[in-house]
This record gives sequence, structure tokens and C-alpha cells, in this order.
Amino acid sequence: MSDQPPGALETVIVTGLSGAGRSTAAKCFEDLGYFVVDNLPPELIATLVELGSRTSGAVTRLAVVMDVRGRAFSTDLLGVIRDLGDRGIRPRVLFLEASDDVLVRRFENVRRAHPLQASGRLIDGIAREREVLSGLREEADLVLDTSGRSVHDLRRLIESSFLAAGDAHQPELRATVVSFGYKYGVPVDADLIVDVRFLPNPFWIPELRDLTGRDREVVDYVLGQQDAMTFLDAYAKVLQIIGAGYRRESKRYLTLGVGCTGGKHRSVVMAEELAARLTASGVRAAVVHRDLGRE
Repeated sequence: MSDQPPGALETVIVTGLSGAGRSTAAKCFEDLGYFVVDNLPPELIATLVELGSRTSGAVTRLAVVMDVRGRAFSTDLLGVIRDLGDRGIRPRVLFLEASDDVLVRRFENVRRAHPLQASGRLIDGIAREREVLSGLREEADLVLDTSGRSVHDLRRLIESSFLAAGDAHQPELRATVVSFGYKYGVPVDADLIVDVRFLPNPFWIPELRDLTGRDREVVDYVLGQQDAMTFLDAYAKVLQIIGAGYRRESKRYLTLGVGCTGGKHRSVVMAEELAARLTASGVRAAVVHRDLGRE
């Protein structure tokens, strides 16, 4: 359910590091029916929210995409968010980030300078931006690391988190379950990590090696192993406890990483199963198979 007073816009502020995917996010919110405004000065956000609230339903959702253009950006935006909160309008903040090497590569690919680079190196501009935005990142409702994600992955994550956010029937807690392979690294934005390498690896079964966790044969094999169902049932109860705590603390988003060796068999099956259990408990859950297809 919405926390906003009657007539208030569902408002999302999209910000984060330059090169981390704000433009993609803006297009996604536009597709979801949000009225999207890019690069609005922080001091005008409250005015825009007020004007939007007077449109008699013509505008019901607002997404403001912000980038860093000055030293006072972070402080000004934090002040606006807190001021809106004092009025009973709590905008949700989506913060996008990526690793330094990924950001450097993205800027080099488009042959653009970083907005805070000045006469220094590209990496200096990135470091300065991280410093400026550190306080805002701490205040964000949802932090997404886009380093290892495609444009399509980012869109799916935003859709799962914000689709029909104003609908009273939407669950208040949303989760993303990410399957991954430890050989490719742990998802840096995961709130919880589950290691399912305790299960026998289908890779060593010749007839299953070239299949994936989406194939029925692999699903039956993984779920048929000793302790697989016991683990799923027990961890589902743990997630219920965690979910209740998140709700009490007004946290709306949970990212659960489920890992096996290569991210192809066990983690895919178990991620799908855990997402199904989350959905059954009233949590809107989306699944992202990060490393499927990499081997």
C-alpha cells in the first residue's frame, strides 16, 4: 500500500553514479507510465510534486532523474527529500552504481569526460562523485549495482520493483532473487547470500552437463537430492522472519543471491524455488539468472 496522503503523487527520485544507467532507468519509468523529468534542480522538486498533485489524476506517478552537477547537489537533494517527508510525502530513492573499471570502460566507449573530472583523470572524477553522493546512497530505498547487468536485466529489476506501485493490491515488500556462479564473483548489491554448493553438481552427470536449471531433468535432479527440499522449506521460514523485520523497518526491497559454482544448474533451480516461496508469502519476487549462458 502507498504511504502517501490522498492525492499525492507516487514519486521516485532516480540518481547515482554517472554511467551507471540513469538514462536506461528513465526510459523504463516512462514505459511504466511515470511522468519523467530529467536534470531538474533539487529545489524545484517540491514545486513539481505539488503541481502534479493538482492535475486531477492526469499525473499519478512522477520520476525525477538527477545527476551531479555541483558541490551542493547531494546536500540540497537530501534536504528536499527530508522536507517532503515532513509534509507526509516520502519519495522513493533509486540509486544506481557500478564498479570503477566498468564505469571507466563505459565512459571510454562513448568518448565522454566525467562531469566531475575537470582537468584530472577519469578515475578522479568517479572517485569525487562517489564522495559527493555517499550520503545520498545511504538514504536510498533501493541500491542497484549495474556492473554485471545488461540493459534488459536493469529494466526487469526496475519493473519488478516499481510496476503498479500505486496499486493497493501490490505487496509492500519486493524481492529480487539473483542466481550466480561463485567463479564469476558474488553480487555486490545482494542483501543476503545463499550458497547451494552443498548439493551434488549436475555438471558431473554427462546427460545433464549441457542442460541448465531451467530444464526439467535438472530441476528433478536437484530437488531430488537429500536435504534440498528440507533446506528450501527451512530457508523460506527464515525469509519470512527477515521479511517481517524489513516491513517493520520500512524497508521495501530485498536482493537475495543464490550461488553455485558456475551459476548454471543448482543456483538456477534453487533461485526459482525460493522466488516461488517468496511469492506465495505475499512478496513480489523477480528472478534474474546473472550468469546463465556464460559457460
